[in-house]
Amino acid sequence: MKTIRDLGGLDGKRVLVRVDFNVPLDDQGRVADDGRIRAALPTIEELRRRGARIVLVSHLGRPKDREPSLSLRPAADRLQQLLGRDTTVILAPAVIGDEVRALEEDLAPGDVLVLENVRYEPGETDDDPQLAAALAALADVYVNDAFGAAHRAHASTEGVARLVPAHAAGLLLEREVKVLHELLSDPARPLVAVLGGAKVADKLEVIERFLDLADAVLIGGAMAFPFLAAEGHFVAGSLCSEEDVVLARRLRAADGASKLRLPVDLVAAASPSKDAEPVAIDGRDVPDGLMGLDIGPRTAAAYGSEIARAGTVFWNGPMGMFELEAFAAGTRAVAEAVAGAPGVTVVGGGDSAAALNLFGLADRVTHVSTGGGAALELIEGKALPGVEALA
Repeated sequence: MKTIRDLGGLDGKRVLVRVDFNVPLDDQGRVADDGRIRAALPTIEELRRRGARIVLVSHLGRPKDREPSLSLRPAADRLQQLLGRDTTVILAPAVIGDEVRALEEDLAPGDVLVLENVRYEPGETDDDPQLAAALAALADVYVNDAFGAAHRAHASTEGVARLVPAHAAGLLLEREVKVLHELLSDPARPLVAVLGGAKVADKLEVIERFLDLADAVLIGGAMAFPFLAAEGHFVAGSLCSEEDVVLARRLRAADGASKLRLPVDLVAAASPSKDAEPVAIDGRDVPDGLMGLDIGPRTAAAYGSEIARAGTVFWNGPMGMFELEAFAAGTRAVAEAVAGAPGVTVVGGGDSAAALNLFGLADRVTHVSTGGGAALELIEGKALPGVEALA
């Protein structure tokens, strides 16, 4: 995979950069978490230093039409604040078209033009060749720095890369791929995978990969209940589909080295609400009328001990409904253990990254991925179209 270090002179050249500015917005329409914008800064700054005329392309949400609430205006405004007043940042009124071309032609070296939400164009997610060609017409060089979208074969990730001969990975994409490949190929031992979330089916291939690769696989979140049910425990109203129980039973049968670790105590409630009264369960059976919403303190301590001994930790998925304070203790304990671990610590984006940010621990891990879905697909062994197109 080529990187921007492999590109020649860029002075005055138009560089189209696929970034991931798919950031959360607050109820005032402002950027609530600028982590993904900050993650793109090293590549943007490097291209500015080399005199490039920069055009950024990103999506935001899943617009059904040109919804004003999903404009990239808040992201462009935040980028301007981060780059400072000495940098010109312009938001284009559209993704492609004559107005966009005119704005691009007026760019001076170091200027930044942010195209509007690329998913305003219906051809984006279909990898439409006409949209890809229109984007390619804006570029002398194409750079993909959007790891969070690299697992999608879209016009702005795969299609345009195949039309612009001078293409490369940005610094963020390069680091993401490097860290995850090292995790899979040569991790410091023991390797401990901490996996949570809602459904076994959603992470089946990831669990299977870590049963082959890791020394221990710690299961939490709602995903634990199908495993407990498969062992004959009563899970009451906990999230637990029959499909997931079948898959959990299969995974247990394949776990010849007994790597899987399950909760030994739980926290439950009658419903997942902020007013719910938490009930501590010193065991693995959930009483009738309740649902499991967090791992218990003995489980959190056991998982913390495994993490503390690890040479490498990979964490993806919360241990419970951490958004509610009454059920956040398990996820907080795991987050603190990962942050305090002496080895290499990799967090696979999504809710785990959100939990680290909530607890103020994001700067204490080795690497927080900006693309949870892309990270999991890479771990599963799947090719990422946005990366393959850069080969």
